[in-house]
Amino acid sequence: MTLPAPLEERVLLLALTLIPGIGPARIKAIATHLPGRLRDLLHLDVRELTEISGIGESLARQIHHFLHHTATREDAERTAEKQMNELQRFNAHLVTILDPDYPPLLKEIYDPPSCLFVRGRLPDANKPSLAVVGTRYASQYGKQAATMLCRDLVNSGVIIYSGLAYGIDMAAHVATLQNGGTTVAVLASGVDTIYTDPKGKLWPKIIEHGALISEEWIGSELSPGKFPKRNRIISGITSGTIIVESDLKGGSLITAASALEQNREVFAVPGSIFSRTSRGTNKLIQQGSAKAVMNVEDIIEELGPQFAENYSVKTPLRQNREQTPFTPIEQTILGYMTTEPIHIDALAAASGIDISPLLVHLFELELKTAVIQQPGQFFQKRIF
Repeated sequence: MTLPAPLEERVLLLALTLIPGIGPARIKAIATHLPGRLRDLLHLDVRELTEISGIGESLARQIHHFLHHTATREDAERTAEKQMNELQRFNAHLVTILDPDYPPLLKEIYDPPSCLFVRGRLPDANKPSLAVVGTRYASQYGKQAATMLCRDLVNSGVIIYSGLAYGIDMAAHVATLQNGGTTVAVLASGVDTIYTDPKGKLWPKIIEHGALISEEWIGSELSPGKFPKRNRIISGITSGTIIVESDLKGGSLITAASALEQNREVFAVPGSIFSRTSRGTNKLIQQGSAKAVMNVEDIIEELGPQFAENYSVKTPLRQNREQTPFTPIEQTILGYMTTEPIHIDALAAASGIDISPLLVHLFELELKTAVIQQPGQFFQKRIF
């Protein structure tokens, strides 16, 4: 088994992120220039530093001063060591760009994060993976589409990545877990702060069946600028990104743009021309920036045989009618319903069942996960 980079190199790598003017792309260039010997950076003079791709004389002097000013460097290393100790508090670990288990697809991008903070376990890099993202103001249609696609992807062996935001992201994580899959949430905050799920209804299950990951330090504050940084990880760590719903502006379109820049595939679920949450996805399709997808087969067809080689087709998990049988009257009710919402009054009129007993039967059908109730006493069939 190949071991991770030595502790001293990991501390140095964290310390480098504290140097003003050095970002992920330049740290990648440094690591590439000094393969397996990052500590040699401490012995390079200014001229030798300028030989590293992307580092000019001004930045080389800044790096040299930082590393050779004893108090500055030692303070940065102490800060990095504290961060390593913080990992233990949250049962987390660090995966660096120097480590063999760093996600290989992510390493390919121009500016991969030099360090990933991980709670849980990174999935097998040899397994196929896709990102599923979308608006936080998801419609029921969008949630259903995300649920259907994630269900079929999971049942075919695909790992699902998303951003644990409200709306489509949450629907993707939930559907993946409900179908026994592996999912990874990429956070814009540190892995210690899950601001969209403060009560822990979802993220502990993600850790159990996947991971929470972030390039942000534990204890760091959330800011708007960290979301685009997070989005490039979501697109870069996977083979392709599926945008389920998005308006003309939003984080999902930033993720799509990142995916295109990273030479990744982009897919979009088409929607109603009257829906704001479909304007962005429809435009991606219209411009030829994304392939329209209606089912998983559309995705596999585009990704090609190399992706399909890792794709193990399984029978989708369907409701076991023997374990949760529908009564004759429940079957009658379901016969008058579709995946489009129907008001209780219209359903009562169509089925000939009075509203009071009808509500009781609908409640039973909800327990059997066959029916979803929407606000205003609207009901609809689940898609599976």
